[in-house]
Amino acid sequence: MSRHNIAWKDAVKKISPYTIRKGILYLKHYGPKEFAVKMAERFEKSSEDYHKWFLEHRVTPEKWRKQKHVFWDTPVKISIAVPVYKTPEVFLRQMIDSVKRQSYPYWELCIADGSEDDTTAEQIIAEYQKKDKRIRFRKLEKNEGIAGNTNAAIQMATGDYLALLDHDDLLEPDALFETAKKIKEEQADILYTDEDKISSDGKEYFQPHFKPEFNLDLLRSNNYICHFFVVRRAIAEKAGGFREEFDGAQDYDFIFRCVENSKTIVRIPKILYHWRTHRQSTADNPASKLYAFEAGKRAIEAHLRRTGQEAEVFHTKDYGFYRVKYQIKGTPLVSIVIPNKDEIPTLKKCLKSIWEISTYKNIEILIVENNSKKQETFEYYKKIDGKRKVRVLYWGKPFNYSKINNFGISHAKGEYVICLNNDMEVITSDWIEELLGHCQRAEVGVVGARLYYPDNTIQHAGVVVGMGGVAGSMFVGMDRRRTGYLHKAGIQQDLSAVTAACMMVKKNIFQEVHGFEEKLAVAFNDVDFCLKVREKGYLVVYDPYAELYHYESKTRGAEDTKEKVKRFQGEIQYMKERWMTLLKKGDPYYNPNLSLKKWDYSLRS
Repeated sequence: MSRHNIAWKDAVKKISPYTIRKGILYLKHYGPKEFAVKMAERFEKSSEDYHKWFLEHRVTPEKWRKQKHVFWDTPVKISIAVPVYKTPEVFLRQMIDSVKRQSYPYWELCIADGSEDDTTAEQIIAEYQKKDKRIRFRKLEKNEGIAGNTNAAIQMATGDYLALLDHDDLLEPDALFETAKKIKEEQADILYTDEDKISSDGKEYFQPHFKPEFNLDLLRSNNYICHFFVVRRAIAEKAGGFREEFDGAQDYDFIFRCVENSKTIVRIPKILYHWRTHRQSTADNPASKLYAFEAGKRAIEAHLRRTGQEAEVFHTKDYGFYRVKYQIKGTPLVSIVIPNKDEIPTLKKCLKSIWEISTYKNIEILIVENNSKKQETFEYYKKIDGKRKVRVLYWGKPFNYSKINNFGISHAKGEYVICLNNDMEVITSDWIEELLGHCQRAEVGVVGARLYYPDNTIQHAGVVVGMGGVAGSMFVGMDRRRTGYLHKAGIQQDLSAVTAACMMVKKNIFQEVHGFEEKLAVAFNDVDFCLKVREKGYLVVYDPYAELYHYESKTRGAEDTKEKVKRFQGEIQYMKERWMTLLKKGDPYYNPNLSLKKWDYSLRS
């Protein structure tokens, strides 16, 4: 339900105490100007009845009983490591009970208690141990901090896999069953699940985090893996355990090191972990642990150094979300290819913004002329051809976006190519540097930008395959000041596709995948191209820090003739046949619990 359609009095009833506390934090952190924007975002999500959705989608008692009777040939043993420090009795008991309720029996619960002279946890756990020998306990001589206490719990583990559970959080009854099932199916090194938050009293489930499959650039922007994290114990031992210098983001640092030593990383798209919120927890009050976000920044920096990336890491205005700015190597030539048909005022605005705003200067601009009719167009070409790094190329055949760009790029001299519509206007001066910083990385093939309509609403913030039937842009029409679900419109991440209205690609990779598919004259050619690049094993990166205005297809006009409709239907059919397996399986950078009819990460109904 859109926030524009919620009656005020009805909306107020839906605001939870959590949302009210969050609003106070937003007001303090962002100030009055951003407060309304942030709360509008919170308001919209609070209108969704996630609590009801979750209760309808969690494992049923019948299915849980069937899981209990599954025979496991050579089962894997999962050791759950829990650091305890003066945990309230009710939370500790609920955590242990959530493990004991697991339908998968091959586990051990390893609890290390750093509560010093407080014996509450020791007495409670001794009570549980009398009934269940899978529960192991160690009383530490002193509190060694969250990293040291967790390492003590890890050292107790004897299982094949290690799982991390916070002392006041809860597992769903089928969490370990689903984990063990995926381990068997995919021989996974690392597994993680979707999660949500649960109120302090345990009565409200809210703020679900539906995650994509492994996403390197998203992990460098935010610890999206977080809970429930499970790793092969041999890999955890090789990674070296938790490090106290990263206290507050010790799990983030640990996850990076495990990822660096793993081959198969598997997501389980089910809510299997509940993150407890109370006033002192980071989940409920980010400002309570500001040091944790500085530790998160250092964890990213350490990971980048280990992986040989030269980059700077910056905090964003949103707690726990980061920006990585990659250092450019040298000053390689970048070719900007712009198809054009008449619309000289539009083209002039585009070129003026490139010339006057862009700070990267080693460029060439290739204007690919296609069937212009106005004399003024050709007169303008004469004025600019050969000047200010512009070359004008001529393509006299009927409009075909793929053929025009393939032709233009074949004449490009640059090692890197930017496909750019003529109806674009540069906003950020370092847009080329932003795209190039990513594109120079060995694992990256394509980089896309964040685009806005002239009214400052979002036109493009990445593409999801399957959206609307074939593929669609996310957050279309959303106010550019907003960042959307878990700030996804405003953070760097890997996606299946980005729009070629502004897209940088390595020229050698463009040639490797044979350019744009020429059967796709107008629609989906950029999506198909990105998918071909992904098929070769390269990443497609969305970088929101390269920003431009997009005046949206002024040259071509509307799809309002029988011929255009027929052509469009043919392009849809091509995509459905060519990418049938992907469309059936679902976009790996999206989540099957989310809608393919709405662009705002709404729940699938």
